[in-house]
Amino acid sequence: MTTTVNPVLRVAPAAPAEAAAHFRAGLAFHTDVSDVAAALGAGGDPGFVLVDSRSTEAWDQGHIPGALHLPTALVPEQAGQLLDRAVPVVTYCWGPGCNGAARAALALAELGYRVKEMLGGFEYWVREGLAFETWQGRGHRAPDPLSAPVDAGDCGC
Repeated sequence: MTTTVNPVLRVAPAAPAEAAAHFRAGLAFHTDVSDVAAALGAGGDPGFVLVDSRSTEAWDQGHIPGALHLPTALVPEQAGQLLDRAVPVVTYCWGPGCNGAARAALALAELGYRVKEMLGGFEYWVREGLAFETWQGRGHRAPDPLSAPVDAGDCGC
């Protein structure tokens, strides 16, 4: 008898212990917009510095309130003056289609910083209806119902 295996199961799922190790490792490297917003909105010291790794032009278009602007290209020469190695860093860039946050996180890690990348970047920050700043002041947009629960502050995950 011939059994057809669908594309999902063509490669068998990992053993539970291997899967747990993989996902635990992923969470050590990544966070998301909802978790960053919750940490920043809780009041007090969130325990990390949020770094916008985009260009000055992108920063001027809008950035997360409280973020530090440190373009990826300037990390090697400016990180030591702006960041404390004892404080974890969370990097972000435009969004899922941009690897600037990953490149900034790599540069910071190579300099001895503990770092995570914020998945979704500025795009998903805005899509979730969270406040942003420009040179004109604060603003926000209505949440995109495809990326943010209508009545909740996180994905409910």
